[in-house]
Amino acid sequence: MKTTNGRKSTKTFAATVGRALRRAGQAARKTARAHGTPIYIWQDGKVVAQKP
Repeated sequence: MKTTNGRKSTKTFAATVGRALRRAGQAARKTARAHGTPIYIWQDGKVVAQKP
């Protein structure tokens, strides 16, 4: 029996994951702003703290 694991479902999955990650980032920035804490990001090969 052959399964249908086509490219369309993989692209849909990747798009869904991308949207979820953007939403999570927005929520993290909102929380950091509310509490006055920095957000740590990877920039130029180093981890740096930025104010949101």
